[in-house]
Amino acid sequence: MTTPQLAIPYLESGDRLTRAEFERRYNAMPDGFKAELIEGVVSVASPVRFATHSEPHSRIITLLGVYAAATPGVRVGDNATVRLDWENELQPDGLLRLESGTSTIDADGYVCGPPEFVAEIAGSSAAQDMHAKLRVYRRAGVQEYLVWLVFEERIVWFTLDEGEYRQIPADPDHITRSRIFPGLWFDLPALLRGDTATALAALQQGIAAADHAAFVIRLRSGE
Repeated sequence: MTTPQLAIPYLESGDRLTRAEFERRYNAMPDGFKAELIEGVVSVASPVRFATHSEPHSRIITLLGVYAAATPGVRVGDNATVRLDWENELQPDGLLRLESGTSTIDADGYVCGPPEFVAEIAGSSAAQDMHAKLRVYRRAGVQEYLVWLVFEERIVWFTLDEGEYRQIPADPDHITRSRIFPGLWFDLPALLRGDTATALAALQQGIAAADHAAFVIRLRSGE
């Protein structure tokens, strides 16, 4: 006589689970389902609205994709699962990672360890992205964290400095420059007003700069 197999419980926001149990339940969820484990607590994603998430998300991914295409040794991810520790498994809206950096791709195909750069689009999730997630990314050692606060109409870009996140200020030309990825230049005002062409022009200037060329040489030499 066989023992009847118990149904796998559905993931619900607020569930307190280990990462192993979170993944077991997640694998049984329907296609298109999205949830994260933040400090051991499940957070199920809400339906995605176009103007307050999907569109700004696409602008950030466009820029990150162009930068990665021009920078051998840098890889870009869109909604990739990131295993940070035993209580935190997140899916950032965008990330950049160095192939020789602080994260790896594990045997399951997931990012394991902190990527160097993470971006989140924060609409209804703003409180979570600016508090719980920020603390997790900071503790894990994510070097740069960009949050697009859609309803506040501002973008904040943090760099990790002596264990704390400090906002990167824009330069006099209104361009904000990464401290970790030379040539990653964002015109944040252009992004906010939906002027992707101007934002791309600023990024192309960064990619054409001497420090980006030197960075590519270092990456190719394995430094």
